Amino acid sequence: MINLNVDARGVARLTLTRAEKHNALSQAMIDDLTAMAARIAADRRIRVVVLAAEGPTFCAGGDLGWMRDQMAGDDAQRRAAAGSLAGMLQALNTLPQPLIGRIHGNAFGGGVGLACVCDVAIAAKGARFGLTETRLGLIPATIGPYVIARMGAARARRVFMSSRIFDAEEAADLDILARVVPAETLDSAIAAEVEPYLHCGPQAVAAAKAYARSLGPVIDDATIARSIDALITSWSGAEAEEGIAAFFAKRLPQWPGLA
Repeated sequence: MINLNVDARGVARLTLTRAEKHNALSQAMIDDLTAMAARIAADRRIRVVVLAAEGPTFCAGGDLGWMRDQMAGDDAQRRAAAGSLAGMLQALNTLPQPLIGRIHGNAFGGGVGLACVCDVAIAAKGARFGLTETRLGLIPATIGPYVIARMGAARARRVFMSSRIFDAEEAADLDILARVVPAETLDSAIAAEVEPYLHCGPQAVAAAKAYARSLGPVIDDATIARSIDALITSWSGAEAEEGIAAFFAKRLPQWPGLA
């Protein structure tokens, strides 16, 4: 579900390969991404990382079957699953190497979160984005710290609660993306973004990245624990139960309390 290739220059390509499920984040994908992040962080030969995806969609967000399983589980199961998701995002966020996002197709929910943990994200024109959790009776919980750190609270509030789908140009205006390029030039744009790092001192790059993070919004253990608690609370709500049930039944949700 995750593929890692490293070329002779030290450029790693970390690819989501669950194309048949639109790269929705399952437990296996979360675990694989976490393991790959640890492997990359420990490999001093790797100078820069490109996060990409196979198929028509970059990432459709969290796998709803996986979410439904957590909602049906006990508190310990929910906490373990939410913790693994939060840990994966932080593992990518704190990679010592620069992380460049190659975004195409749709990036919804957790897909936006993945874009926001990248140091630079570049998208193909025509890509679509959305923090779609509230449409399912959920909230952008574990991705929230990274979304707010990237966009700032004022920009994030334009899209954080509405589940509105927006285009790549608006995603750039919201600072999710560094820029938008024609689809046929996406790979060359990524290559151009990678190239300068290959002429820099890798330890200096890692130190500069860590320093930049330390000067921005703090995403520490307490913040991550809060995001885990928020996701568990969201999973426990009647709206989430109805929203996910409605999705699988292919019907409109009947939100509790509105009848």
